Amino acid sequence: MLDALTERLSGTFRRLGSSGRIGEKELDEALREVRIALLEADVNFKVVRDFVARVRERALGQEVLSSITPGQQVIGIVQDVLVETLGKEHAPLERAKGGPTKIMVVGSKGSGKTTLAGRLALKFKSEGFRPLLVSTDFERVAASEQLQILAQSIDVPVYVEEVEAPAADVARRALAHAATINANAIIVDTVGAVMLDDEIADALAALADVVDPTELLIVVDAMTGQEAVTLAKEFHDVLEGSGIVVTKVDSDTRGGAVLSVREVTGLPVKFITTGERLEALEEFHPDRFASRVLGMGDVVTLVEKAKQAIGERDAKEVARRMRTGQFDLEDFLGQMEQLKKMGPLSGIFDMLPGAGAIKAQLGGGFDMNEKFINQSEAIIRSMTVEERRHPDVINGSRRRRIARGSGTHPSDVNRLLNQFAEARKLMKAMAGGGGKNAGGIRRMLGL
Repeated sequence: MLDALTERLSGTFRRLGSSGRIGEKELDEALREVRIALLEADVNFKVVRDFVARVRERALGQEVLSSITPGQQVIGIVQDVLVETLGKEHAPLERAKGGPTKIMVVGSKGSGKTTLAGRLALKFKSEGFRPLLVSTDFERVAASEQLQILAQSIDVPVYVEEVEAPAADVARRALAHAATINANAIIVDTVGAVMLDDEIADALAALADVVDPTELLIVVDAMTGQEAVTLAKEFHDVLEGSGIVVTKVDSDTRGGAVLSVREVTGLPVKFITTGERLEALEEFHPDRFASRVLGMGDVVTLVEKAKQAIGERDAKEVARRMRTGQFDLEDFLGQMEQLKKMGPLSGIFDMLPGAGAIKAQLGGGFDMNEKFINQSEAIIRSMTVEERRHPDVINGSRRRRIARGSGTHPSDVNRLLNQFAEARKLMKAMAGGGGKNAGGIRRMLGL
């Protein structure tokens, strides 16, 4: 997530923080690097200009440069201004005070609206609501079929009409159906737009009049950058949106949309999506996201994800086995399965404070990509119970047998065993209190 931007900013801040004294010239040089980094990340140029100006004004106005630790204080100002740019405070999803909560999802074609509708339905269901998904998109081929498949996968009802009709009419009948099944959370999927022409705008406005949504969420695809931000503003101008959802934040993207959309539209970012799984819907907290962008990690979100995926009792048992040196390949397999529930592993790792420094220290000795996780599961499942619990007994002939059973090569088995040794070493260090990041990680694991 925003790796290039984070790396660039972290380098600038390291140089700034190590300087004993900073003059106006050094400040301007650092801010020039920040400006370039933001522009390269596809952040809106007006947002960049205002951001840099606000940081400079505060640094000069608060006499930071004459302080004992000017570099650290400038970094603090950058973080504060970034939080403000992202929206200052968390904006939770609104719930209707009377009657059903109604969510209308709009946005560009291919931005992930239909998948988001399914994710929202899953979220409401997990909170005890009775959701109903509604399809009003007759333009995209198989749009209603996709929504039906998503609804079936999470076991929630869906309202679909086979014969094309105006979206407003479909919504009117869907709301009547919702009342008959006692649904109290209605999520309406809509037609996407490449350009918000008068015909689409009028149809969506008529639909909004019928739905009268509690939340009108505008979806922004992080991969399309400033084009998506511009279109989101057009949607807001026409439909009066209530919040933004930025999708595909975990993709190989420069990420400027996330940093621009609040300033450009004036709407709060409510959620970001960070993976393929329907559970990969993350509430947006400006302070936490800013910390991630600046390479400072996001332990709070990581703890929340861990508790949701692993459970407090399981986490404490793993912590006990780590402390006592009993952590084996069966535990390793279980933890990999739990990690996959938490989302893309690269995103999880980036939530650790100083993740960049940790990666540099490991120097490739600890690989945590998705392919390795899937392959490792196959290898471990091909082992006997004794081999999982006592990997030291695995000799050459056992490696060859395990490789055949898992469809891999003996070198892959060797690699896994080496990775496990590195992981156990890292876990032992955390359990024992080593490293500047160990405290937060141990608290997360209940150590």
